[in-house]
Amino acid sequence: MLQWGIMASRTKQRPRLLLSSVFGPYGVDDQYGRRENIMELSHNQVTREQGLFSPRVHNESYCLHLLAQNVDVPSTVLDFPSEQRFVKELKKGYDYLGISFIMPNFVKAKRMAELARRHAPGTKIILGGHGTAIDGVESAIPCDHICRGDGVGFLRGLFGPAVTAPIRHPMMEASFNRYVMGIPIDGRVRAAVVLSGVGCVNGCRFCCTSHFFDKRYIPFLDTGKETFDLCRKLEAAMGITDFSVMDENFLKHETRARDLLALMEKHGKPYTFSLFSSAEVVRKVGLGFLQRLGVEFLWMGVESKRALFEKNRGADFVSLVRDLRGQGINVLTSGILFLEHHDKASIHEDIDFMVSLDADFVQFMQLGPAPGTQLYFDYRDSGKLIQGVPYEEWHGQGRIWFRHPHFTPAESEDYLRKAFQKDFAVNGPSILRMADTVLRGARATAGATDPFLKLRHQVRRRHALRHYPLLGPLVTFAPNARAKQLACRVLEDYRRFFGPPSLGTRLKSAAAHVLMVKEMIREKLVAGNLRQPPTIVTTYRPRAG
Repeated sequence: MLQWGIMASRTKQRPRLLLSSVFGPYGVDDQYGRRENIMELSHNQVTREQGLFSPRVHNESYCLHLLAQNVDVPSTVLDFPSEQRFVKELKKGYDYLGISFIMPNFVKAKRMAELARRHAPGTKIILGGHGTAIDGVESAIPCDHICRGDGVGFLRGLFGPAVTAPIRHPMMEASFNRYVMGIPIDGRVRAAVVLSGVGCVNGCRFCCTSHFFDKRYIPFLDTGKETFDLCRKLEAAMGITDFSVMDENFLKHETRARDLLALMEKHGKPYTFSLFSSAEVVRKVGLGFLQRLGVEFLWMGVESKRALFEKNRGADFVSLVRDLRGQGINVLTSGILFLEHHDKASIHEDIDFMVSLDADFVQFMQLGPAPGTQLYFDYRDSGKLIQGVPYEEWHGQGRIWFRHPHFTPAESEDYLRKAFQKDFAVNGPSILRMADTVLRGARATAGATDPFLKLRHQVRRRHALRHYPLLGPLVTFAPNARAKQLACRVLEDYRRFFGPPSLGTRLKSAAAHVLMVKEMIREKLVAGNLRQPPTIVTTYRPRAG
């Protein structure tokens, strides 16, 4: 009876869940990965050719923390493990293992599943992430479950609570291990993550995210009040008032955004936000609204000089980017190379157009027929996909993996690199452009009589002052004559607006000079100037009852 009682008690125990990202090292050529797949979004595909001036940051796997926070079982999130650390954690006896991966990490996910079958044969394996769109993934990688689309709903179906239960939001910083020109900035400039929803209804033919969620939008924060309450909660717990919103098109749900602003104004909370948005929505809500809402960073898909997608119909990107920056909004524009209309002449038209916009950041990506998208199905069915290209190379920052009538895969790699290099040569370091933009924002709200805009101005003034110590080093180490001229002009603008630099600013500037020299030396000594993220282990307890 005693033995039966112990066994019965064990059967009532909640299962334990391990959620893991793929293992490192990252950004190296080996049997599991490629050097282009570094674990830094900006340095990988935005500022990749800016060298010393490229901001260096790591981001945790936000989705895994959201999942762990929203199931009623003890959960552990293992981020950036080594293969050995993964096995060590696995041996602790989890009932379920969730592996999140994208296409280039297919081989890593397969290796992890095989290790799980060897070292923890009783553990059920769940595959999740965009990599699950790969044809035949169920038979290629050992697994018990495939999670496509809404992971919260899927895991709640396995473990509870009810799928319709309110979303519990994790409290996380947007980034860590942050450096600018070799200068550590952790603890000085902080932002928290707001996960307001997933998916996008625009359904662009090439878009993984839109197709992964069946061209639907799934809100985690349905109203402006829910969003505002979360911001206040994050502020109270973390002391943070700047928020990085993970949402493909947050402003597309205009009522939620306008209600959020109304509550911010009512309570005197000049929060600031980094957002993704499409041109159609930016034009609809207007620059004045963006300024009042506190949008300080906007990622916008330009894609091409031609209006190939409905979201960009009628958009004048030259004036739009200029006006956004004039309001103090840092703009990241993304463009696609090797589109179907591109030949050796028209591709340069698009590259030159993207560079001419003079955005703070420019992302160039190759057209990529990723599994699950309409583009992929069209190219697969028409025989355009190049057979034998390993998934490790399906990432849009190396060579195209489809047959283009005007470009070979080797040429595509060269064109992409030169596009980034041209933007850097013409427009200078992105960190310098940012300094220029944030000062414009402070100027735009200077002298405001509206009480809320007065609060907004104080925030913008503080944010601009953060850049002041960097301007002297940017003049000294400017990569070319054009960048030096821009740095001198921006420095003079700061002096006119703020007055001569204070003693503290001058001391910080002197320290920045030293750290930049050290970073130059590091770049020469460390192959690829890689920065590997540390392993992070986070445990979550289930909700009581």
